[in-house]
Amino acid sequence: MPEFPGIRLIGTALMTLPLTVACSTQQVSNAPAPSAPLVSGVNPWPGYSGHYVAQKKDFFKQEGVNVQEAYFQSATEGITAFLANKLDMAWVTSGDAIQIIAKDPTAKIFYLVDYSNGSDGIMGRGIKSPKDLKGKTIARENLLFEEVLLRAYLAKGGLTTKDVTIKDMTAADAATAFASKKVDAAVSYEPWLSKAAKQGSGEVIFSTKGTNLISDVIITRQKVIDGRKKELQGYIRAVDKAVKLVNAGDPEAITIVGAKLGAKPDEAKEQIAGVTIFDLAGNKSIGFNLANPNNMLKNLELTAKTALETKLMPKPIAIKSLYDDSIVNSL
Repeated sequence: MPEFPGIRLIGTALMTLPLTVACSTQQVSNAPAPSAPLVSGVNPWPGYSGHYVAQKKDFFKQEGVNVQEAYFQSATEGITAFLANKLDMAWVTSGDAIQIIAKDPTAKIFYLVDYSNGSDGIMGRGIKSPKDLKGKTIARENLLFEEVLLRAYLAKGGLTTKDVTIKDMTAADAATAFASKKVDAAVSYEPWLSKAAKQGSGEVIFSTKGTNLISDVIITRQKVIDGRKKELQGYIRAVDKAVKLVNAGDPEAITIVGAKLGAKPDEAKEQIAGVTIFDLAGNKSIGFNLANPNNMLKNLELTAKTALETKLMPKPIAIKSLYDDSIVNSL
């Protein structure tokens, strides 16, 4: 990824009550102090359309929520910022979330964003079957969800990551390396996957289409869930409104998403089609619904298992400790 320029600096200013002067005496105003912003971290990915559109169309403000966006060019930068307590929430893959929670148990998944449905994948040149990758060089970002995707494809040919040479680089750089024919294959995601595959005289040899191998979620910390419930509720209502526009193909919404992804509207629409983006109703009926066979917990179980096997997580983790669905259920 989407598995996926510089970091936008994040700063949160301390606000003080305004002072007024009357009758030569300083008096403290009775006006309420403006609320501290909810700092939300995102990066380029069509599934994050709900945030892009809600921010641009002022849906957060309409819900009375002060949101500050932190936009990163790679998933790794966002993860680092969250763990450094520079973000109140972050839009990440389920794999990223599991690794974050393993390091900071106070972090919780509280909203299901999407299931990748073709917008994450592996591009290759002259690769007709997984077996053809044996001995080849593959570029990919060292993220859990990209590991899940790569291992799933290699296993189809009876191979493991020991049978290939791995080059660690961001999803954008991996796509560039493939396009310039410096590697035989690469794991990446949109907005880079399709373009790089064509530029590198190759094709997408495996993708998440028709699977729930990769999901994206929003994470925060338990103290934010407990202390800023109304703001999180407003945030999700705004995202829900935006997602409905995106899923309906609203031209203005698609244009907004394209601008964030560096893509033309028709390209953005195609990339969005490769993702199943969930609204609030979908979170309730599918994401956190244990009775639904496509619920998010099955994805978390697979991802956590891979994290343990690859030593990206030091010890097993209880799946139910990964999420808090109270915000979704309160709406």
